[in-house]
Amino acid sequence: MCTAVAAELGHPPDRLRQYQIACLLHDLGRAGLDRKQFGAIWSWARRRGIPTRPREWRAIHPNTVYGRETEAFLALYTDKLERAGIRMDRWSQAQVEMRLGYARRLSRRLREIKPKLLDLGVQWKPWMALVMLYYYYPEKLEGAKPWVRQLAEVLVACEQFEAYSNRRRGEDYYTRSRETLAEAFGYLEKLRLEGILSDPVAQTLRNLAARGAFDRILAEARGCVLSARERRVLKRLAKGVA
Repeated sequence: MCTAVAAELGHPPDRLRQYQIACLLHDLGRAGLDRKQFGAIWSWARRRGIPTRPREWRAIHPNTVYGRETEAFLALYTDKLERAGIRMDRWSQAQVEMRLGYARRLSRRLREIKPKLLDLGVQWKPWMALVMLYYYYPEKLEGAKPWVRQLAEVLVACEQFEAYSNRRRGEDYYTRSRETLAEAFGYLEKLRLEGILSDPVAQTLRNLAARGAFDRILAEARGCVLSARERRVLKRLAKGVA
């Protein structure tokens, strides 16, 4: 999805190859994720309106030391999670770090795998890590080249579009009982209004989705093909109609 959108936006082939590698590895900092425990912790947090991303945490808790959001969360909520029946041992604490301490986890994992990437002929570039971190740490791209920022936006847009269409992820983390394209694009619009996504990125994703470029991916994510009603939603959204 990301490569399709980036190509539509005019990025050159060599850059697209490196970009696709970064996209494939963008969840590397979650290596070892325990789907059940991760879902239990963050579903609990979401139901209580507790921020689940570093930038959102810092907005509510501005006195938290930068990069120490994981420790701040654990200090505030470990006892409450335990009382809710969620065991907060070191393994569970790692599940917290996979969201609120993602930058440091990703940095550790990249150090481990860079020699293997070189063996595969992959030349890792610093911009690739920035793209991977953008959703949680948009401030890290301040001063980045416009094309790096745009690729970062594309990854965020595509990942969230798929996440809001993913049945298993919806049950495990979002506590959803069904998926709708209107909700998916509604969240993308929220990100656009927050300045996380730009107009060209949001519109290009809508246009490609409306043309059926992502039908197979959406069907896999949902476990079923799009209904006629959902296709009508796509057509309206591609024209900028709510």
